[in-house]
Amino acid sequence: MKAFFDDDLLLGSGAAKELYASVRSLPIIDYHCHLDQTAIKRDDGFENIGQLWLAGDHYKWRAMRMCGVDEEYITGGADWKEKFLRYAEILPRLAGGPLYYWSHLELKQVFGINEPLDGRSAARIYDAANEKLSSLTVRGLLKLFDVEFVATTDDPTADLSSHGRYGGTLVTPTFRPDKLYAPERGYLDELGRVSGVKIDTLADLLAALTNRLDYFAAHGCRISDHGFRDFPKSYATEAEAARIFAHFGSAAEAEKDAYFGFILEWLAREYRRRGMVMQLHFSVVRNVNPGIYASQGVDRGCDVIAGETDPDGVIAFLSRLSDDERPCILLYSLNPGAVPMLASISGAFRNVRMGAAWWFNDTAAGIRDNLSRVAEYACLGTNTGMLTDSRSFSSYSRFDFFRRILCDYIGGLVEKGEYDADAAYGLAADICYNNIRRLLGI
Repeated sequence: MKAFFDDDLLLGSGAAKELYASVRSLPIIDYHCHLDQTAIKRDDGFENIGQLWLAGDHYKWRAMRMCGVDEEYITGGADWKEKFLRYAEILPRLAGGPLYYWSHLELKQVFGINEPLDGRSAARIYDAANEKLSSLTVRGLLKLFDVEFVATTDDPTADLSSHGRYGGTLVTPTFRPDKLYAPERGYLDELGRVSGVKIDTLADLLAALTNRLDYFAAHGCRISDHGFRDFPKSYATEAEAARIFAHFGSAAEAEKDAYFGFILEWLAREYRRRGMVMQLHFSVVRNVNPGIYASQGVDRGCDVIAGETDPDGVIAFLSRLSDDERPCILLYSLNPGAVPMLASISGAFRNVRMGAAWWFNDTAAGIRDNLSRVAEYACLGTNTGMLTDSRSFSSYSRFDFFRRILCDYIGGLVEKGEYDADAAYGLAADICYNNIRRLLGI
């Protein structure tokens, strides 16, 4: 029996161990996350490990609900120690799941604790971790993990004054315009205020967006992000979109969909002009629990995988952009069954790549499956590797999790004589670091 979480965790061959040794210390480029840039600027500290782990992690909240923990100890008023103890009690039930790996990797890499976390060890580990946290800050964690680049997720109306370089970490914004798909008057007024454009017409909206895109670019923005369930079924012309915009509140659903198509296509061309990468996250159904949504709002752990992704919708969007108009596009589907289809589509259009195993797929098996599907149906060598998609500053252990799985996958090919051992080192380094560094021009 192997020791608990030893140095060879997830590495099943000699070749895998050698590859991992070559990439484990590469800097981290986190090109998609939900971290708070103001906390980085202030260099905030942490109250305790309960706050660090449970203040905004809907992965953990979801797991605790599945294990019957009362909401008081999840998002309710219980103190952080009680919440941490309840999480520790349910952690052994999460065998094989990502939270079990991530939690123990964080304990080992951040706090130097390498033992199982459960109901018996929880109080002792809580005290030991807090002693370490007393001298650790946000920037201290970024330095510990050698985080070179962070792209936060920001609405077009956001104030970007907190972005910049802090020690060895460059913190830049990501343009996330989801509220534009169904614009409300209050939001348009705020967008108009920050852009200096009174928004009454579609032309006004596009002028405001041009202003904000330039503002984001001036603050180092290299990447955009879009989240939705399905691709548009139709695309309005600019004249049609202007008419729909004028009566959006009473527009039919088909009109709203066509307007969404116009906005998505318009933005894609603007990204290309500015050299920005376009991320597309789709096949997700959000806020399915009406009670939690009504009482707590969004991002509470109640989003789920949508059904089958329509290939015609993906193809229609990509087809509307010529090779000279299409930005680099990264495709992420929450439905793992769509990966072969999407990977095959990526080969039909320039500047289109498959993104990382996203969200519910960010598991040991999910990452392996994503890597093998991309290799079989697209191109593994252009893969842009890992990201945290997280709100927690200790989540950078996920990069180590990914690097171990990647090296085990490539190492397995080497061990079977199916891949050149010398080439494997360059391939692993490209996926872990070089590809995304080149793509973002870092």
